[in-house]
Amino acid sequence: MTNPAHIQAFFDEATFTVTYLVGDPATKQAAVIDPVLDFDPASGRLSTGSAEALLSAAEAGGWTITRVLETHAHADHLSAAPLIKARTGARVGIGAHIDAVQKVFAGLFNAPDVSGAGAEFDDLFGDGETFAVGELVFEVLHTPGHTPACVSYRVGDAVFVGDTLFMPDYGTARADFPGGDAAALYRSIRRILALPPETRLFMCHDYKAPGRDHYAWETTVADERAKNVHIHDGITEADFVQMRQERDKGLAAPRLLLPSVQVNIRAGHLPPAEDNGARYLKLPLRLPEAADWA
Repeated sequence: MTNPAHIQAFFDEATFTVTYLVGDPATKQAAVIDPVLDFDPASGRLSTGSAEALLSAAEAGGWTITRVLETHAHADHLSAAPLIKARTGARVGIGAHIDAVQKVFAGLFNAPDVSGAGAEFDDLFGDGETFAVGELVFEVLHTPGHTPACVSYRVGDAVFVGDTLFMPDYGTARADFPGGDAAALYRSIRRILALPPETRLFMCHDYKAPGRDHYAWETTVADERAKNVHIHDGITEADFVQMRQERDKGLAAPRLLLPSVQVNIRAGHLPPAEDNGARYLKLPLRLPEAADWA
């Protein structure tokens, strides 16, 4: 299956995130996948440089953005979906299982404004669902494991895999977030790797594997099956689960985990303003046992 789509990548080095503009040359309609809102956690300052660069490129190319597609509720960057929607009128979509993620984190952050049913998004996509961007047909693949709500988007010979997979020399996503499941991740990845070997895979992140001095985010099913350091052909589910669980125990929390999740379960919107007019991101505290001084 060939891919007539125009695919343009935008790499945000601050969060190691790749955002994609995927357009239909016939109609000049386009989708944006996993857009980034710039955030400085030290100052609390938000800025829009990454999103503005994408919007400027879309305007220069004559693209009309009709959809914003999230692969999941990210834990490493804030989504710029509301900004793009405000500028273009695009619909914002995510996998239908976002409700499971919302319920966990709405409770953690005591956020009664979060619906817990995905109502903050315009579209909730089920596995196998299709939708059009111009004459391009996107297919949704439910690929849980990193989170229960992860989806990948397939259009022509390209699949945008979110955080499910990384480049072959870097491996696979962690599976230790709430609702994460290493066995489910293995099965999701094998589903992707069952696609034709020439299928192009587009990553959401790259961190430069040891020995590689440049960022990369495009590979193929064939390369992943032959070379992925965590899940190449011959790796069993049991092998993978053991590796993934042991590896995850040593990983630090993402730098923007708490700010990102609070925003992204709201489809990129900020928490509501409080009675002083300001908006706040919460930091749940973990107290030691018997903290009688708190």
